[in-house]
Parts: sequence; C-alpha cells; structure tokens
Amino acid sequence: MKKKFLAVLLTLFPFFALGATAQADTVKIVSDTAYAPFEFKDSDQTYKGIDVDIINKVAEIKGWDIDMSFPGFDAAVNAVQAGQADAIMAGMTKTSEREKVFTMSDTYYDTKVVIATTKANTISKYEQLKGKKVGVKTGTAAQRFLEKNKDKYGFTLKTFDTGDLMYNSLSAGDVDAVMDDQPVIEYAINQGQNLKISMKGEAVGSFAFGVKKGSKHEHLVTEFNEALAQMKKDGSLDEIINKWTASKGSSDSAVPETSTPAGQKATPTKDKYIIASDSSFAPFVFQDDSNQYTGIDMELIKAIAKDQGFTVEVTNPGFDAAINSVQTGQADGIIAGMSVTDARKKTFDYSDPYYTANSILAVKDSSNIKSYEELKGKTVGVKTGTASQTFLEENKSKYGYSIKTFSDAASMYDSLNTGSVAAVMDDEPVVKYAIKQGKKLKTPIEGTPSGQVAFAVKKGSNPELIEMFNNGLANLKESGKYQEILDKYLASEEKESTVDESTIWGLLQNNYQELLKGLGVTIALALISFAIAMVIGIIFGMFSVSPYKPLRWIAEIFVDVIRGIPLMIVAAFIFWGIPNLIESMTGQQSPINAFVAGTIALSLNAGAYIAEIVRGGIQAVPVGQMEASRSLGISYSKTMRKIILPQATKIMLPNFVNQFVIALKDTTIVSAIGLAELFKTGKDIIARNYQSFRMYAILAVLYLIIITLLTRLAKRLEKRIK
Repeated sequence: MKKKFLAVLLTLFPFFALGATAQADTVKIVSDTAYAPFEFKDSDQTYKGIDVDIINKVAEIKGWDIDMSFPGFDAAVNAVQAGQADAIMAGMTKTSEREKVFTMSDTYYDTKVVIATTKANTISKYEQLKGKKVGVKTGTAAQRFLEKNKDKYGFTLKTFDTGDLMYNSLSAGDVDAVMDDQPVIEYAINQGQNLKISMKGEAVGSFAFGVKKGSKHEHLVTEFNEALAQMKKDGSLDEIINKWTASKGSSDSAVPETSTPAGQKATPTKDKYIIASDSSFAPFVFQDDSNQYTGIDMELIKAIAKDQGFTVEVTNPGFDAAINSVQTGQADGIIAGMSVTDARKKTFDYSDPYYTANSILAVKDSSNIKSYEELKGKTVGVKTGTASQTFLEENKSKYGYSIKTFSDAASMYDSLNTGSVAAVMDDEPVVKYAIKQGKKLKTPIEGTPSGQVAFAVKKGSNPELIEMFNNGLANLKESGKYQEILDKYLASEEKESTVDESTIWGLLQNNYQELLKGLGVTIALALISFAIAMVIGIIFGMFSVSPYKPLRWIAEIFVDVIRGIPLMIVAAFIFWGIPNLIESMTGQQSPINAFVAGTIALSLNAGAYIAEIVRGGIQAVPVGQMEASRSLGISYSKTMRKIILPQATKIMLPNFVNQFVIALKDTTIVSAIGLAELFKTGKDIIARNYQSFRMYAILAVLYLIIITLLTRLAKRLEKRIK
C-alpha cells in the first residue's frame, strides 16, 4: 500500500513542481489607479497606459508571468513595503529618499511639469502668476517645484488629492492655473479638456520601476534594466510613449504672450492692517527666547508688507480666537498655519498657498507602534480642527483606533508622555520642532500630505490684502527671501537658547518679563471688572428687594440669565457674537477690544453673584427694623440708606472678599478669546519649550501669591469697616 502511495506521489510530483514554479515565477506588480496616460481605466474597463504597456513588454522579453493590480499610488507603495506585492510600476519618480527604501531601475521616462490654464486664459511665464493661485496634486514633483518657487514668483498654491478635483477647480475659476506632469496635461488636452499650455515644461525627475530594498525580488530590477535597454535600442520604448503622449497641444504651440509685468503692487486702502495669528504653533508662530513672536508666518507677513508697502499690526490671540477675530472684523486677515479646506472657503478668501502641510504620527521613544494597523484599540491624540484630525477621522474605522482631541499642542504631547494617548498626529514641522525641544518622540510612519497653508481674509472683504499678499509672496520667491525664511525655521539644526529652560530658575530667568506683563493684565482685569461688578451687583441686588414687582422681575431675570450661561460663552458672545450681530443689522463691522470684552464678561458674571450677595445681606437684617422705621414715618430709601444697608454691609463683606478671589481666578477663562493674561502667557511659553510641569508650577505659585496678598488686603479692609 505504501509503495503504491509513493508511486502516485512520484507520478504527481512534476505537476506539483510545475504548479509551485508557476506560482513562484508570477510577478505581482502594483500600480496607481488613475494617472493617465501612465495608467488609467479606459471605457472598456481595462487598465491601459504607458506603464501598463512597458511592463507588459518587459514581461514579454523576460518571460515573466505577471499579475498587475491597481490599488492606487500610496497603497501600491505600502503593498511593496509590506511584501504583499513584488514590485511597483506607477509613474514613480526616482529620488534619493525613495532609494533608501526601494531598489529602483534605470529610468524609463524623463518627466516634465508644466503650467496649464483654461483656453480663455494665457500664462506664458512664471512672472504672470504673481498674485494668482496655482493648483497642484499633493505629494507630486509639481508640488515640490511650485513650493520651491512660489516665493520667487509670488503665487500661492492650492493642493488637491486627485487630478479630477484639480482640473474641476481650474474650470470653476477657483484656481488660475494648474501644474501637472506634461504628458498628463497633454493627454487631457487630447481628450478634449478645456486646457492649454503656453510655456515650456520643467524637468523635475525621471520615472523608474522599483522593488523593496534588500528583498528577494531585487533580481527583477536587473531583468527590467536588461529589457529596458533592449526597448530603447529597438525603439519600442519611444513607440509606447509616443502612442500615449502625442498631442496637438504641445508646450511649443504658438500662443500670444500677455504683457503683465513682473513685480506688481496693489494699493492698500487702509493706513494699517491688523493681522491675527496663532500664539503657539511652532515653527510657524511661537515666542522666542526674548518673548517676541517669531516663526515662518511672522517673518513672512512682515516681509510681504515691506515688499508691498503696507503697514501691519500682528496680534497673537491663538488660532480659534484669530479665526473669530477675522470673522467679526477685529482683524483684517489671518496667517496662522491655516490649512485651506472646502469648508473654510465658504467663510474665507484665501491667498495662494505658501506652504504644503504634511501630517505625521508621533509616538514615545519606547513605543513599539510601527504602522497604523498597530493602533487598533488604542487612542490617538490630535488638535481640534486640524488637517490631522480630518485624516484620523477618515481612517479610524479602517484602523480601529479612537480619537482624543486637544485645543493645544502642549496638552496633547503631555498626554502622550503620561500614556493618556498611545500616539499623536500633528504637522510634521511641529512634531520635529517638539523633538528638537527635548520631547522623547519618534515618527515610525511616513507622513501623509494634508493640504496647503495660506493667508486668508473674511470672504468678500479686503481683496486688496489678498492681492498684496500674493504679489509679495511672488517677489519673495523670486528674490530667494522666502526660501531663506523657510530654511531658518525648518533647517535640521536649531539655534540653542542662551538660557537653560529645563529648570524653574531658567524658565523664570528667561520669561519673567512676559510673566509680569501677563500678571499685570490679570490684576488689572480683576480689579476693573470687580469694581464694575460691585456697581452692577448693588443695583440689581437693590432691585431684588424692591417693593416694586417689575424691578424684582428685572433683577431675577438678570441673575438667572447671567448665572445660567458659562462665563466662557458670555465672553465669546460679547467678543465675537455681538460684532457679528451688529454687522448683520447695519452692514458695518464694530469690533470689540479683547480686554474690554473680557472686562464686560467678568463684570456681568461677578455682578450677578454680587446681586445675590446683596439680596441675601439685606434680607439677613431682621425685617422688624424696616417695619419699625417705616412706622416712625421714615421713607423707604432713607431706611435702606441709614438703617438696613450699614448692617447688611457688615454681613456681606466676607462674601465680597470671596467673590473677588473667584473673579481673579475667572480671569483665566477669558484667555479663550485671546487675551494675553497670566494663564495664556504661560501656555504660550509652554508651546515654545514644552516645559509644561515646571511652567504650570510657576503659574500656580504666582496665582497663590497674588490671591493670598489680595485676600489679606481685603480682610484688613473688612476689619476697618467693621
């Protein structure tokens, strides 16, 4: 029986061997989904294009049995890296960075990127892009070229995830021009798209075939090179490329040039423009060692203002407050590392983009997380309203993680450090800056493009400001100043602080002036608002015990409304809501100063509580005293003045002291509207150096000292009055 079984196995072995060999010899090739004319699905639902034809020809020459799939560029790259595919053929530019991960073949196509417009418009030189918006696909060679030159020529960028969105935006007038690979645009023109090319393309790189570096598939690159050499020699490579790129609308077409001069300037309509920005978003905006706001955004807006001849006053209330300031007319524009999104475009008019954002995942040095799949069941931290949050929201179901949002970077990184979250996602330069500041972080996963960053104004307002920004940006790019600014803040080496801020003494030594300034604002805010609150509280407190029912109703409504709404919402409504309401009614913007808004909010809030203290104090005086006084013919007002209030005041004094302490603490809440009091000052310092524990300890001690001193003073006053 065993001999018969063995004989059967020996008989079948050749078939198993052939099957195993066939399986082993099948080369799994992955490619992009839609990158015409390199690969795309035709009307017959079959994938075609340059890459498809080339790889099929290589397979024919070398005798490969290929299995080609089209998951999309990013998925294709990951598939090769994860061993799910043997090689990638997807119009992939050969770069030194990619050669660290992939073994790449000889190049088969030297790509050029070129500017295209609609047929009704003409741009024949880069100088004509000044002040205009150029669309580009995220993560492409075209994007890298535009980013490098946007300061030189003064245009802004808008990034798109796909080509169809980019070309639709061009058709709709959302962008003035687009830049893409020349064969891609020529193919679109050949397909009847409303496009034209009026200038020569820029050589930006070459495409190559690739396999995972160090894998068993590296022999495929050698074989590809041998086949490619043969195809170049016999002309079949040129034949394939010409098949897909031949076009009537080449870049050499005769097109009349426009006479728009370089170095344009717009005319400012105001003596000074107020520009709002973030307060803690290094390296775009942050406080340096001398407590001055600096960063890419700060230097860029000042350089553009100088170039275009207008004056700016930059305020740094924080991102959310900056956005609201522009919407309510308290600021004319915003530059705060703000990503361009479709939702925001409904509210803001954007300049040309001046930076392309890249979001990246960061984990602690000791973490074993190496991929998004390993985040399953874990919590990922992200700042509210960012492109990183959008990315995480879109992918949380796919990877099975949960999201925890934060209002600022310092809190987010502290949560990562304490283990509250397993990872965080933030803009790549921000993460790298945090690492340079001593955060024990690492970035195990390659970053993902998250959109473009631009300057903005309220929709329909200050169009000249957008024009001046675009003009200035173009000039800075042309002069090299823009690149100089980027290099200053994004270079690998950071300028070391002259003071060690890793100690409490170092923090105090380097930031005492800013802390004292914030403390001054806090004290002034508390004293002024409490003084006003006393007047409000006494008035409504007297109303609440008035013999006239309408006055009692007014007092009751005031107290219930103010005490029933959180102080932060009251402050936000006064600072942002009221100006919006006035504008909607009158058409005129009526901004409110942050200090004034904070004072009003604190005064109303404390006034409502003081009104109750006054009511309680008056009602604590025995009712018989009022009755006795009135029976003697003394008027109500005189009775209150001479008999009731002096006694009630002594009862109320301890509560007044307590309310003052509460009002002083409540000043921290109005930091939400961007007022730089003590608490916000401390947060801004933390955003620069990430020394959260030490700085919060310093803030706690400062509040303790000032509250203790003021409380003692109030109690002495109380004793004297008694």
